[in-house]
Amino acid sequence: MTPVVQEEVSGCGIAACAALAGIGYEQAKVKANALGIFAEDSALWSGTDHVRRLLRALGVEAAAGEAAFSGWDELPDRALLAIKWRLERGTPFWHWVVFHRRDGSAVVLDSKKSLKNNVRRDFGRIKPKWYIELLGCFPTLSNDGVGTRC
Repeated sequence: MTPVVQEEVSGCGIAACAALAGIGYEQAKVKANALGIFAEDSALWSGTDHVRRLLRALGVEAAAGEAAFSGWDELPDRALLAIKWRLERGTPFWHWVVFHRRDGSAVVLDSKKSLKNNVRRDFGRIKPKWYIELLGCFPTLSNDGVGTRC
């Protein structure tokens, strides 16, 4: 899985969905905009509905609810994590990142543009509040069209 860098200050949800679908930011943004999802919409910053709709449209299945983060070892192999969680004037805000574990090796794909490396392993610095488990196989684009990866 490859990280996708967000091209807008508030585009972390779009970038996370793009990484999961194996597409670029611009392609995910076009799909999001067609669904009425825009990075600058402040409703996107403190809810899960928008990112869930985009995931569905991109063929990525997500668990129905959110689960509290209790430790890195307890996470499923693939999850959307809510990090940098905070309240501003009573409204919750967070930053979306992708957690991915394969063959015992785990990484966090962080779309933040200013990072030197968007593949993170500095788990002690990342403070997830909760997560959405990602289910099944994910779509991928190949020379032959759309495929899947598990």
